[in-house]
Amino acid sequence: MSTFDDYLATFDAEPGYLNWAAFGPLSPSVREEVFADADLLGSGRPSSLALVEERLGQAQELVAELLGADAADVTLQGSSTHGLMQALYGLSGAVVAATGEFPSVSLTLERAAQASHGALVPRWISPEDGRVTPDAVAGVLDDEVSAVAVSHVDFRTGYRVDIAALRELIGPDRLLILDAVQSFGLVEADYAAADVVVGHGYKWLRAGRGTGFAWFSARARERIVPVLSGITGTTASGLVIDELPGPAASGQAYTVSRPDTLAAGRLAIGVRDVRDAGVASIEERLAERVDAVLEIADRHGIAVSSPRERSARAGIVTLAPEEPARLAAAFANAGLVVTARGASVRLAPHAGTDDATLQLLDDTLASFGNETFISA
Repeated sequence: MSTFDDYLATFDAEPGYLNWAAFGPLSPSVREEVFADADLLGSGRPSSLALVEERLGQAQELVAELLGADAADVTLQGSSTHGLMQALYGLSGAVVAATGEFPSVSLTLERAAQASHGALVPRWISPEDGRVTPDAVAGVLDDEVSAVAVSHVDFRTGYRVDIAALRELIGPDRLLILDAVQSFGLVEADYAAADVVVGHGYKWLRAGRGTGFAWFSARARERIVPVLSGITGTTASGLVIDELPGPAASGQAYTVSRPDTLAAGRLAIGVRDVRDAGVASIEERLAERVDAVLEIADRHGIAVSSPRERSARAGIVTLAPEEPARLAAAFANAGLVVTARGASVRLAPHAGTDDATLQLLDDTLASFGNETFISA
């Protein structure tokens, strides 16, 4: 088998899981490595602790490799929200963001603005279709705007933002802050077009909670004050007492304390598996799985609010059925794991989603359409 085939073989969950945009069940390799690392930490031996400590650098280097960045500017964070806090709390001026963003963006921006006492001002936009396009941003740009904060892939619809077009629109004098939770490791992108990229390994990377990261470009480091910088974010190489060293010159200025080595190990393994399989191969396979979900939904007359063009989507398909609660109940009773919110039902396959899961989806929608399903 090829390395990519080996990667697909690691998706060992029972058929029916279509909720990768919410949580990614841990991969076998991540589970194996975290148990091994935990045993090493249980020994207390300095040599064992040092081995696990190496996970920190490994995670930084692997994330940097996929970003096309310098590992010194990749920081390990407790979550993507922690990375966004590092970026937004250190900014001033107006920051453009959509009101419909995931709270990691919108709520963090609002709290940062409140803490700044007027130095930072949210510039909210509310596109009618919820899609943050260059046209939607262009209408609110002026000399006061210092940054744009946006999700690379919208968590509700799966719309993939054109980051190159946004970069061209806002120019070099404004920062582009990108939440890549729903895209990193799934789609090939020119992340260098952004100035800050945050992510988290607990979804598509299958690495569990606590595996956040954030990258800060040179331009970002020039303009974002390291307000939340802690003991690991200084120029000091070790513990310094009775002195207050300045912030580090690298992205490490935007860190608070030593990361969780077990979390770093999980992130390192999750990213390593993606790198070895190849992001391009994962993207192609995922696109085929999404095409299959769209075809099934269309065939059964279920409306879809997600983009259909491959270049404008990643792994999310959002259904807009006439009876969302009833459809969600049908999925649950059939053993399909999805996310139901209000009038929508979100499906999120992965590259390793098997044919049995797609068949289960097809059969459930057929029963639903024929009204043979009896709600619990």
